[in-house]
Amino acid sequence: MTCHSRLPTAIVLGLALFSASGTVRAAAPATPSNSTVQASVPEAKSADAAPALPPLTLNEAVARALDQNFSLTIQRLATTSAKESVIIADAGFDPTLTASTNKTRSQTSILGETVPNSLRDTTNTSVGISELISTGANVGAGTTFDRSKAGTGGLNPAYNGSFSLTVRQPLLQGAGSAVTYAARERARLGVKLANSSLKDSVLSVVRSVESAYYNLAFSREQLGVLEFARDVAQKLLKENQDRLAIGVSTQLDVLQSDVALKNAELGLIQARQTVRDREDALLVLISRSGLDQPVGPVVLGDEPVPEVSVARSYALARESQPSLNAARLAIDQTRLELVTAKNNLLPSLDVSGAVALSSTEASYDRAATESLTGHGYDWQLGLTLTLPWGMRAAQASYRQARNTLTSDETNLQQIDLNLLASVRSAVRAVETDRESVATASLARNLSQQQYEQEKARYDAGLSTVRLVNDSNNDLNNAKIAEL
Repeated sequence: MTCHSRLPTAIVLGLALFSASGTVRAAAPATPSNSTVQASVPEAKSADAAPALPPLTLNEAVARALDQNFSLTIQRLATTSAKESVIIADAGFDPTLTASTNKTRSQTSILGETVPNSLRDTTNTSVGISELISTGANVGAGTTFDRSKAGTGGLNPAYNGSFSLTVRQPLLQGAGSAVTYAARERARLGVKLANSSLKDSVLSVVRSVESAYYNLAFSREQLGVLEFARDVAQKLLKENQDRLAIGVSTQLDVLQSDVALKNAELGLIQARQTVRDREDALLVLISRSGLDQPVGPVVLGDEPVPEVSVARSYALARESQPSLNAARLAIDQTRLELVTAKNNLLPSLDVSGAVALSSTEASYDRAATESLTGHGYDWQLGLTLTLPWGMRAAQASYRQARNTLTSDETNLQQIDLNLLASVRSAVRAVETDRESVATASLARNLSQQQYEQEKARYDAGLSTVRLVNDSNNDLNNAKIAEL
């Protein structure tokens, strides 16, 4: 929800970062129009302002923050890592190629004597490929070539070639695409969660920059008010010193004027410190180059605050609030965990099968060609049942997943309720503050008139220095309240 017309521009800058693969598209600095007011201290009055520097607009400050803010850089890396997790999960469905070769040689000896014709020389080479498919089955194909040389008899050496196909399909636990693709879907939801966290960080940085920007604008304007109050106190002290010289004032009046000046100068020192602190607070958000950079004049527009309503603002908040979206994604992830945990309650029952064509020949090339004729073959079919006694671990994991889902759904309801409360409070704040601004403006006008009347009474000898100082303090406070 926005409470002024500048926030959407800043959010657009943030979402430009969010949708541009980590690259910030910084908006061009907005040129102050004739309707804008410069919130920096006038050149003639403050040494803290830097008139030679170009103005720093709010949009420019937000763009710099999105480009250089430390927390956003860290969050972008987290988003990149989440994308890598999807690649890792997808890689589980990539074909796997295996190849091996080995050579063995053996000779038998009995009672220290070599057994005649016991020398055996064997070479084995195999190549295969396997892949996990959507049903949860693992299918593979391979070929094997053996060369064996024995002491005597038959083909020597003998060459054996074979081609085989294998499959192992779960029938209960681990069966089906929902379970097979669960890890990949969790990784993809993780990317959405990371993007939601990045959006949340972007909006947080935008809000922090706006707050720091407005605080700096206020502190500089406040410094201007206090400099004016110091000038008034100096003028009043000079008047009382002149009046004392001609005998129409007292030493007490001069002393009171001097104390008022000292208080005004102390307030000025504290205000300058506040300006520097708030410049640092803004630089921490928008720069990595340290805190010694000067901050140019800050420029605030005078666009009117738009009308707001609870219904519209709440609808916008529910649509775009990152924390609410993250809670929904967490529920989706937990549901995937629940599907997997429920499937793990089933026994493991796998059916496996294999078929191979083979032939033993006098050479490698004949072994390769003759094995495909089908004269020599092998096949097998198997069924494997695995059932942990009591299934206690699987049942406990299922209960945990179910409790986590209930917890996540409760958390979503809580976030939604808190969001509604925040929206209602914010809308009330806009309505209240709009009236507060009008009231503060009237109070400042009243204090201005009261000060002028009290000063005129003092000039006519009908008031005291203390009353004039009190009236001046009231005016200063009213100006600051209006800011």
